[in-house]
Amino acid sequence: MNDEQSSALRSIPSVSALLSNPRIEGMFSGVNPNVATVLARGAQNRARALVLAGDLSAAGRIERQLLEDLQLVTDRSPATVINGSGVIVQTNLGRAPVSRETGAAMQAAAERYVALETNLETGERGGRGSAIEAQLRALTGAERTLVVNNNAAAVFLTLSALCHGREVVVSRGEAVEIGGGFRIPDVLRQSGALLVEVGTTNRTYARDYEAAVTQDTRAFLKVHASNFAMIGFTAAPGLDELVRVTRKRNILLIEDVGSGCLLSTERFGLRHEPTLRESIEAGADIVCASGDKLLGGPQAGLILGRKEYVDIIARHPLARAVRADKTCLAGLSATLGHYIGNDATDAIPVWWSISRTDDWLLDRARTWAAQLPGVAEVVESVSVIGGGSLPGATLPSHGIGLRYSGGATALAFRLRTGPTCVVP
Repeated sequence: MNDEQSSALRSIPSVSALLSNPRIEGMFSGVNPNVATVLARGAQNRARALVLAGDLSAAGRIERQLLEDLQLVTDRSPATVINGSGVIVQTNLGRAPVSRETGAAMQAAAERYVALETNLETGERGGRGSAIEAQLRALTGAERTLVVNNNAAAVFLTLSALCHGREVVVSRGEAVEIGGGFRIPDVLRQSGALLVEVGTTNRTYARDYEAAVTQDTRAFLKVHASNFAMIGFTAAPGLDELVRVTRKRNILLIEDVGSGCLLSTERFGLRHEPTLRESIEAGADIVCASGDKLLGGPQAGLILGRKEYVDIIARHPLARAVRADKTCLAGLSATLGHYIGNDATDAIPVWWSISRTDDWLLDRARTWAAQLPGVAEVVESVSVIGGGSLPGATLPSHGIGLRYSGGATALAFRLRTGPTCVVP
């Protein structure tokens, strides 16, 4: 350590000196004293480390660092933003917002006691999510359903409960990785199931699955390519083909459909996305899906299918570790209510966005651009669904082009950090 570093270290104020500084003291008014002390010590430690690393000016920045730390811990929630990205289910922005009714149901459940595991008629303990189970059965035709905290948990729990120590056959083209490093081979390994890959990356047939069946085979796993598209010289068996093989060989068919779609996407000019009802009617024993994404509710994982198998999954020890809480269940129930009431495209934001017509979007863009004459203009654009749904599919759209002398990067920064945050 040289003399300059020693001098810089000595200039770092003590905790008491920091917190009694008039420029800081007022900012910490009403803050828990223990929290204030921890933040001050943290700022001290970072300043020391920077000085020892050669940044002699770090001691002079300790007050600013402390106030930034205070702001970080006192901000109660993420900043709300306007999504101008052209991606409807924007994962980096929390995917899609839920309906007003869903948000109200989640807030009410969070603020109050709810009859989560109590049968109000008998006064005895009852099961969680019985109303949601009835809704999902009506919407999909499944015999039994279970809700967990996300679809990754749904797949992992299903494999752990039904396939531990047994072989699971997967097409090489479906041994995929989705967001956050969630890899199908890794999930199988962690669940205790034994991965058997069949076919090739681009072409797999039902006969490949059948040829891989042994006395140790427990299931075929069909994984929907929800976050990528493979085009060209490709082939994959339909669900009906795999069902015939599994019935003949007395093994299970588990399908991960990803997006949790309940509406026909073709009516909005999009290619077909498998719906939960289609998978159940085709004969899948277990279907796993998301409760957000194209379903449009809060983050959740859905497990649907034959009662005998969902019962086994529900009794597995991991089921409690990944179960959904009361706010999720309340929100999911409210969202499913829109499908039952046939108003999903009006009430659920993701479907409201998808269903906007080109004329509607053009009129809206013109209205916005008129507020900024000489700065804004209407431009033709395309939007994507996002969130690992319908990869490569686009919707024609119109946007607002802005002129700014400082350049696009500087304008994007101003939009993101302004009083009304816009992510362009």
